[in-house]
Amino acid sequence: MDELKKLLQESLDGNLYQITISGRRSLSSKSGVAAKKQIRPVMVKGQLLFQVSSYVGKQIFHQNLTAAEAVDRLREDMLKDFKQMQIDTKHFAATALVSKKGKVTVKKKMHVQAVHKEVDLSHNRARKYILEEGRIVPFLVDLGVQTKEGKIVSGRYDKFRQINRFLEFIADVLPILPKDRTVHIIDFGCGKSYLTFAMYYYLHELQGLALEVTGLDLKADVIENCNALAQKYGYENLHFLHGDIADYTGTDRVDMVVTLHACDTATDYALYKAIKWNAAVILSVPCCQHEVNGQIECEALEGALRYGLLRERLSALFTDALRADLLEENGYDTQVLEFIDMEHTPKNILLRAVKTDRKKNAQLSQRLSETLHVHTTLQRLLEGELD
Repeated sequence: MDELKKLLQESLDGNLYQITISGRRSLSSKSGVAAKKQIRPVMVKGQLLFQVSSYVGKQIFHQNLTAAEAVDRLREDMLKDFKQMQIDTKHFAATALVSKKGKVTVKKKMHVQAVHKEVDLSHNRARKYILEEGRIVPFLVDLGVQTKEGKIVSGRYDKFRQINRFLEFIADVLPILPKDRTVHIIDFGCGKSYLTFAMYYYLHELQGLALEVTGLDLKADVIENCNALAQKYGYENLHFLHGDIADYTGTDRVDMVVTLHACDTATDYALYKAIKWNAAVILSVPCCQHEVNGQIECEALEGALRYGLLRERLSALFTDALRADLLEENGYDTQVLEFIDMEHTPKNILLRAVKTDRKKNAQLSQRLSETLHVHTTLQRLLEGELD
């Protein structure tokens, strides 16, 4: 049995969350050609089927298949038309890549700590948000996302979706957070704090956790406004401080570190502090990764690196790959996930790391670093060069 078919047979059951196939080999301008497909389990008249959603232009076409039919269809799609398949199940995550010559490469990673969320088997499901449309949330009104009647402001729907997507990541790690004491959370580079307020509201107001949340940012006027809003809502344990991530020494115990769009090496300092605190959870959306761009040299990639835009994007991806490897090597089970759809922002990669104390050897990050001739701030911090 070939590796791709075996992977699909292991994935297509009631434990599947979603399969996405993308990277069309030759995307024709003619109608009827799917740019990507998504597959999820559905229950129809008591039978487990798999709904294939094909994205064609601005339309979505659905078809329900049995597991055997879906295996054959998806295998054929991958071998003939698509380059990449991503699979997410209760028990593992996997990626399958198919080269131009038909070579299949499969990487499968078992979840060290299971993510406890139910698989939705409803056939015709409406999009469910953690913060529901129509339900008035005070901070969303003051931040201009919601009207006073609870409607989403025209032009702010993307921000509403982003907030809910972030809360889905928080919901996934909720079982890991302590329930018998105050949970300490730091948000480095919090900015206007849309997501900081959402996190506090979800964990404290909706889930009942005792929290101590600190937001840190360099913009004094923004911090002043955030503190005023927190006081207005009676969020007694939500505080905002003006300061630099690299210089922050306000605590020595943190359960979760969040760093969303902290610029360039500020993300490295945030990750370093999280590692040193042995934070149970790290959620990071990196931004503006310039450091590797100024260092990278690789003869094998010279044909790509000579183009400024490609060099910039490859450098950002390699930066995040090194960060993920270094987190793994320091005892974290790490996933690289899509934060929100690429059409809304190019900064859509989220690193989710959960502490396990199962350290991996440093060969992967070391080999990647040596191949690219780069040495990042996070590497230097972990090696003690910047202490």
